[in-house]
Amino acid sequence: MNQKLLHTPEGVRDIYGKEYAKKRKLEGSLRTLIESFGYEEIQTPTFEFFDVFSREIGTTPSKDLYKFFDKEGNTLVLRPDFTPSIARCAAKYFREEKAPIRLSYKGNTFTNTSNLQGKLKELTQMGAELINDPSVEADGEMIALVVEALKKVGLKEFQVSIGQVEYFKGLCQEAGLDEETELDLRACISGKNFFAAQELLNERNVAEPYRETLLKVADLFNSMTSLNDARQLAHNERSLAAIDRLEKLDHVLECYGVKDYISYDLGMLSKYNYYTGVIFKAYTFGVGNAVVTGGRYNSLLGRFGKSAPAVGFAIVIDDIMEALARQKTEFSEEEILKLYYHPEEEGSFANALEKAHHLRQEGKRVALLAVEKTMGGEQA
Repeated sequence: MNQKLLHTPEGVRDIYGKEYAKKRKLEGSLRTLIESFGYEEIQTPTFEFFDVFSREIGTTPSKDLYKFFDKEGNTLVLRPDFTPSIARCAAKYFREEKAPIRLSYKGNTFTNTSNLQGKLKELTQMGAELINDPSVEADGEMIALVVEALKKVGLKEFQVSIGQVEYFKGLCQEAGLDEETELDLRACISGKNFFAAQELLNERNVAEPYRETLLKVADLFNSMTSLNDARQLAHNERSLAAIDRLEKLDHVLECYGVKDYISYDLGMLSKYNYYTGVIFKAYTFGVGNAVVTGGRYNSLLGRFGKSAPAVGFAIVIDDIMEALARQKTEFSEEEILKLYYHPEEEGSFANALEKAHHLRQEGKRVALLAVEKTMGGEQA
């Protein structure tokens, strides 16, 4: 037998036994919490047409997609991200709906990146999307739900960092940057690469004082003081309106009682270009990447024919599992109760089956095992 067949490709893995039981229980706990906020589940296909995740949409680069063809020659891709899929569904099934739409989902995403650094190419995500609500209260609901979700699974030390795409876009517009320069600068600042950003602005002959202002963006983080500092740097309505929005959001989060978990980072930018306003990421120790990402995307649904504001987030279940393990925080799964019976002993199986039936009705997990002699399990 070919031993290679026993192994998985690079970037994917098998999950079984107690680990998978814990993962399922974690997902169930999160699903219950999200549903308590009024969200209804939706399931989208594992693969979609390529154009759903195209460059124009502003999602994952084409080189990082798993692409293949159907019999008609259409280019299809395994979904790298749920948000465009949810946007497509909302535009298709709720085109005329004006009231807020609350949708939640769970499934796997696939990213064909070569720069793994130990990261998986297939990840399980769970998230929520609030559509048709442009309010700052909707932003607050999303972020508060993220905080409650992380607390629900047992994480105690985490931080949700909040940024604002419009603030950065306003500064770029004020400086007269073209779209290509803005995107390149966005990548530098998002990666916290100060020297690359400085070199880029020098190469593109960006004038002072705009050059200095754009470089200072990377240092605007960690407190409401940074929002006051950010206000002093901006001299355009777009950026100032973004700061006003964040200050209102701060008040909403205070009402939710989650401010202890919140920080602000105006230098935080997402790799997804469809975000149009507030963005946020949740971090905890033991995991290098953000365990939750989210933000507002008011233009994305318009790409699919429904002009509507929206905000949402995605929790990376695999990273949450890793964080819990490294922090030695137990998200326990109930053990399987073993009931033994003797197949040659009259009435033994029937008695065991009756007891198992009652235990299962009580929510217990029970396995029946046939033995010739008692092997340490509970006998019926």
